[in-house]
Amino acid sequence: MPAPPAEDPPSKFSVRRAWKFFTRALRLRCPHCGTRPIFIPLAQTRSLHAWFTPLDGCPHCGYAFDREVGYFLLAIWAVNYGVTALLGAGLYLYLEFVREVPLGTTFAITLPFVLCFGFCMARHSKALFLALDHFFDPPVPFHDDPPGGGEVAAPKGPQPAPAPGNRPASPPGGGVIETR
Repeated sequence: MPAPPAEDPPSKFSVRRAWKFFTRALRLRCPHCGTRPIFIPLAQTRSLHAWFTPLDGCPHCGYAFDREVGYFLLAIWAVNYGVTALLGAGLYLYLEFVREVPLGTTFAITLPFVLCFGFCMARHSKALFLALDHFFDPPVPFHDDPPGGGEVAAPKGPQPAPAPGNRPASPPGGGVIETR
């Protein structure tokens, strides 16, 4: 009797994995474990800097969010600006040519929408960029993703001290997972 065919290993670029990271990004959760937020909660945000800046890393699994200076430039220019510009242009074209709204009214509707949407989309664009980065370049082999939908236990025991010149102390609950 012939042996049953061996199962193909799961694909690194599966739709299921992509959807998992996409939904975590929409909820502004850590792309690695999915349990902790990427940003300070809205109720605790006291400045624009706190609104736009992600935490250093996940307090639950230690996944580093802000890896280096300029890491989120692509997130701001491609994701945030691109989506905002496309939606703004689409709204303008719809109001101008389909609804035939006067030009002044079209601008009065489109401009506030674009400004508010761009501001509100800033956090999500960074979260989506983190999810894309984690999907295409995971810090650990993809088959080592935590079982059960991504729950990861915090590292136990003392954590090694960061090397001189690296990031300050790691987030509470564990060290930072190296990405390269």
